[in-house]
Amino acid sequence: MNPFRFASAADVDTALATVASDRSAYYIAGGTNILDLMKDDVEAPQLLVDITGLPLRDIAVDASGVRLGALVTMAEAADAPAVKAAFPVVSQALLAGASPQLRNMATLGGNIMQRTRCAYFRDVSQPCNKRQPGMGCFAIDGQNRLHAVIGTSDHCICTHPSDFAVALLGVDASVRVRGTQGRRTIPLDRFYVLPGRSPNIENVLAWGDLIEGIDLPASAHARNSAYVKVRDRASYEFALVSAAAALEIAGGTIRTARVALGGVAPVPWRSREAEAALVGQAPSAATFAAAARAAATNMRGYGHNDFKITLAQRTVERVLQSVGGTA
Repeated sequence: MNPFRFASAADVDTALATVASDRSAYYIAGGTNILDLMKDDVEAPQLLVDITGLPLRDIAVDASGVRLGALVTMAEAADAPAVKAAFPVVSQALLAGASPQLRNMATLGGNIMQRTRCAYFRDVSQPCNKRQPGMGCFAIDGQNRLHAVIGTSDHCICTHPSDFAVALLGVDASVRVRGTQGRRTIPLDRFYVLPGRSPNIENVLAWGDLIEGIDLPASAHARNSAYVKVRDRASYEFALVSAAAALEIAGGTIRTARVALGGVAPVPWRSREAEAALVGQAPSAATFAAAARAAATNMRGYGHNDFKITLAQRTVERVLQSVGGTA
């Protein structure tokens, strides 16, 4: 680990100004991701700006939904009564992530910003386009069992590690951001960037932008939602495949549907194909099987991870059965 300086931000303006003006300065909150990256020599900030003293720990509830401050921990959000009642998929996804100790430290803002766990990215002795563009992607022809089967490019086939972000897609969440030019709100389905030819660009944030919070809008489909995670062991493990589903069912017909997957793409993946197969249909085993097949549209394996295509279909079908009343 390289030497670095540490400073505590007195207010949001100071934090923004410090990081925005220095490409070697990084924010730190819970530190559960950035410190790992520093230990692996993937990241080498010269200055860490501690933002844990900023007033971004609120959980505000009203008729419009729930507003979560960026510094709310995973554990706090998962246990919040309003989240559990109105957004069960979010609570379930948070509890499926990491370990109890990490959930007590890790913040929501940090969670959606965490970087891939691809072994080639984490090993600085291996070429990686995400870490250094132009080096190549050894995962494509290498050990790719844990890698993506959709949304990939010839430059990167990594997966995004966040369970929470997958659930957020299922409830139409948005991210509140403050930058040097002011505040803006970004729908989560526009927050991440596919690798394309520039896998080092992971989201739409500008340097120095600070996540202030995450908004969960109240809806009928969010109240009827669930998260299923399939992994190699029962806890403290990233997803092989995960799925979030949220359905509004009225008069025996699916009125609104959201389906998102994790562990299959470089970004949390929303399956609009599966959603289209659900809306207007009666909730049934046949409907959910058809939606699961639609979710696998355009998926392709790279050898070791071919099994993920079938696993993704089964995981989507399982979570739909859970929220559709056919389980």
